Amino acid sequence: MRQDAAPHVVVIGAGIVGAATALGALREGFRVTLMDPGEPGGEQAASYGNGCWLSPMSVIPPAGPGLWRKVPGFLADPLGPLAIRWSYLPRVLPWLARYLWAGWTEAKVEAAARALRPLLVGAPALHKALAEEAGVGRLIEQRGLVYIYENRGQFEAEAMAWRIRRKVGIEWLELGADEMRQREPELDRRYTFGALVEEGGHCRDPGAYVAALVDHARAEGAELRREAATGFRIEGGRLQAVLTSEGEVAADRAVICAGARSRPLAAAAGSRVPLETERGYHAMVVGAEVGPRTPMMPYDGKMSITWTDRGLRCAGQVEIAGLEAAPNWKRAEILRDHLLRCFPALPRDLPASRVKVWMGHRPSMPDGLPCLGPSAASPDVLLAFGHGHVGLVAAPRTAHAVVDLLAGRTPALDLQPFRPTRFA
Repeated sequence: MRQDAAPHVVVIGAGIVGAATALGALREGFRVTLMDPGEPGGEQAASYGNGCWLSPMSVIPPAGPGLWRKVPGFLADPLGPLAIRWSYLPRVLPWLARYLWAGWTEAKVEAAARALRPLLVGAPALHKALAEEAGVGRLIEQRGLVYIYENRGQFEAEAMAWRIRRKVGIEWLELGADEMRQREPELDRRYTFGALVEEGGHCRDPGAYVAALVDHARAEGAELRREAATGFRIEGGRLQAVLTSEGEVAADRAVICAGARSRPLAAAAGSRVPLETERGYHAMVVGAEVGPRTPMMPYDGKMSITWTDRGLRCAGQVEIAGLEAAPNWKRAEILRDHLLRCFPALPRDLPASRVKVWMGHRPSMPDGLPCLGPSAASPDVLLAFGHGHVGLVAAPRTAHAVVDLLAGRTPALDLQPFRPTRFA
């Protein structure tokens, strides 16, 4: 390690995890370089287009018991809430097998929930502090999150998920039909039951939030390099430099948080991990006339509906098709149409100029848990990616754990469930 300056950390990826990590490393006294070829918070980033939720209750992994029975349907219906493109199936089969096995029993799902809960708990307050530090505190709100159902039977159909949530310390308020009408007067009357989780929050503009955090990091001394990291020069188990599209950047430490594009970088650091992209979509109505008072997720739509500074956003869908396949914009149109059904007062004939659509890449591990910890080739290269559906909400505690590792401390967060070697 060079002695002429503070240790130099290169944070690869300027999304929400990278931005939070960079700020934490700066506070610890490291010299920090953020490296990303794209615009921080730009439309190319998952951080830009996600569902906006800061959801400490998102502890249930995507796969659950019996999901394997639905795989033929995922292949047959390209517009279902979870779809797998036939052309991509041979490549994704090993990942898919692990994905299904991870949720094979309720005990497996509960174990994942117990691992995730400490990573997510208290997230709205942690994000509020970050946002206020960057001068954009108004972007973080905590008004709760509500899951809505046409009837109590639909809620009870998800009994396992709610039972596990309660086991790990999540509480909620049940809302009957009258309460639903009073709380959400514009919502379609077919929804007669809700579960309100008051500890939940949301971000009014995730893209602007990430951009503000990166700007703040730069103001505090971080360098932003618009380059793509391609690998590492490691000698004797110690990092010497990060290799980039423009040459080498000397470094004492590096953190890989490049989202869905982290897999080859992890391999370059000796860690072969089964990272895949779950492609997600959003549709956003600009200047929407009505919408929810509390961010919500309808049982029949499996999507978040949230007011943002840019418009009324509905986000969801899972499509397994890899990084390079073209978007299927019909999936975003399905989200738009469901949003219109949820709020009948929205115009049926919205012009194209008022509906913005987007597709992005969730970086997902098959067991629903991120990779957090040292790489196989060097303790100087840390992995911090694979958060799937919880990247935004999990960013602050992920950053805390990474900074502890950078500083040689044992993290307060138990990293054993997230160790990169668990798939070896």
